[in-house]
Amino acid sequence: MRGEEARAVPGFAKGLPGALTGEAARLADILPHLVVEARNVAAQLQLGIHGRRRPGLGEEFWEFRPFVTGEASHRIDWRRSARDDRLYVREREWESAAAHWLWIDLSASMHFVSRLAAQPKRDRAILIGLALADLLVHAGERVGLPGRTHPLASRNIIMRLAEAMLRPGAPEPASAPAMPEGLHLRRHDHLIMIGDFILPPAQYAERVAALAASGIKGTLVLIRDPAEEDFPFAGELEFEGLEEVDAWRIGDAAEVAGRYRDRIAAITAELRRIATRHGFGFVKHVTHRPAAETLLQLAALIGGQPASAGAVR
Repeated sequence: MRGEEARAVPGFAKGLPGALTGEAARLADILPHLVVEARNVAAQLQLGIHGRRRPGLGEEFWEFRPFVTGEASHRIDWRRSARDDRLYVREREWESAAAHWLWIDLSASMHFVSRLAAQPKRDRAILIGLALADLLVHAGERVGLPGRTHPLASRNIIMRLAEAMLRPGAPEPASAPAMPEGLHLRRHDHLIMIGDFILPPAQYAERVAALAASGIKGTLVLIRDPAEEDFPFAGELEFEGLEEVDAWRIGDAAEVAGRYRDRIAAITAELRRIATRHGFGFVKHVTHRPAAETLLQLAALIGGQPASAGAVR
């Protein structure tokens, strides 16, 4: 963990095992920087989601307010009241039955980064996920990581999710699934899936159909490197896979570039068509573009607002 980044997020990874290995160690190295960046991106946006932040039943502190005659005395916060000449009640933030769940693809293909991009796909996926969680919580929603946290309404949601990602149990990239598996979510919960979704279209369609059949809502965020979109290569090349040992040899990359672009566009259209057929949202993000652009799209999509509802300050 670099000193400058660690100072920016004091207490990061507190209580975690001292000897992190594999993917956890790599995440521990990059997450402090992503936490800071996610906070900065989220702070620049005005979320186009009508939140329901109001006092009520919940776990997170909301605010202190003056005690009103006729209320039950057990609601008085005596410690806060002792600092003033008035009695105060500690309000907690209202929590809804539904929740947002954030699933981020950590498979090996997500580690790819070309010279055209500033970050690997994995890092940009984490950045978008953490920033979106912050925006949702500030709009009155709850966000969790399936199998790792309960739905949280914490105002420090970015840090809490980042630390949860480092806890033991995350699969190594070689075994990490390209789509969520074995999730036990409640009907009407919202699952936000962020990844490159590199798997056969039939398998992708099967997973999306199964998730929709379980009664949850879904949004898919497709992450691509600009080189994967535009194929900016020429000459004789050999491509090696990150998840398979097979290599792809090309005599003249420029000759196949046009066919490649047509094919990748067709794949994207098919992924979008499958998602929308099951009522799921679909957003594509290319990693040379600002994360804020995609966050605004997601804010509008999740909140049911036009894209102009959110704006960059």
